[in-house]
Amino acid sequence: MTVMSERPTRSTTDQPGPAGARITRLGPGFGAEVRGIDLGSLDDAQVTAVRQLLVDHKVLFVREQDLDDAAQIEFGRRLGEVTVGHPVHDSGDVAPEVYSLDSQDNGFADVWHTDVTFVRNPPAISVLRAVVLPPHGGDTSWADSQLAYESLSPGLRALIDPLTAVHDGSREFGYYLAQKRNGRGNLWEGEVFTELVPVEHPVVRVHPESGRKGLFVNPGFTSHIAGVSEHESRGILDILYAHLTKPEHVVRHRWQPGDVTLWDNRSTAHYANRDYGDEHRVMHRITLRGDTPVGPVTDVR
Repeated sequence: MTVMSERPTRSTTDQPGPAGARITRLGPGFGAEVRGIDLGSLDDAQVTAVRQLLVDHKVLFVREQDLDDAAQIEFGRRLGEVTVGHPVHDSGDVAPEVYSLDSQDNGFADVWHTDVTFVRNPPAISVLRAVVLPPHGGDTSWADSQLAYESLSPGLRALIDPLTAVHDGSREFGYYLAQKRNGRGNLWEGEVFTELVPVEHPVVRVHPESGRKGLFVNPGFTSHIAGVSEHESRGILDILYAHLTKPEHVVRHRWQPGDVTLWDNRSTAHYANRDYGDEHRVMHRITLRGDTPVGPVTDVR
């Protein structure tokens, strides 16, 4: 007797989430598309569920939203403590909490990075809203830093667990701060940025909510690993970057009008494609306050 195989399906109801939400996993534990909720009118229980879903899946793609800047900020305040849009950049004609990435004003993010890791307490969460989309291109990809760490060999994990890395924002924003802002940036956690002083963070970060370990280095802001030679630093970082961005660690999002994406900066890195030529692309981002990254050497679990 011939047995006919059933057509494979993808479950949209196999995991808890906000009441009324339809959730489609994009991978076994990384990335999820969410439909059927309005981020501007969630109750407290739904906000809590969104926060937990984000910790579990690291990046959420919420479709069919109708938010303006004010509603985006208000949603952020219910999810956590909203920071100013950026430590250095002028907010221009948008709210101080909004960082506007406008392709007509050099607003690109076409290098793998994790948001604002060049400060002592990098943002925990980012919320990005599509404002103007090009007719083609402009996708954004996210990499799962926890899966990347866990799929390293035991020997390499043991090597990097005690290491720290230097994060430096001057390569990207030093000229802007000095020349465009006359050496006076924004108030960030009680401190006005007048210079970009490099900071050290653990190479491996322990997530404060899930307890999972993940890589916490990125090509955008990590300058080198502390305490080793330049050649050793470059070799280790090259290995980690290549491993972090392997296809099986990455999800790619094709933006549609009404999309809002949330991601956990404590467990991801991301990259925005710059493949749309002279077409216009505008994205508005807010960030939620984070804490000081902690490495596994101080993990007492």
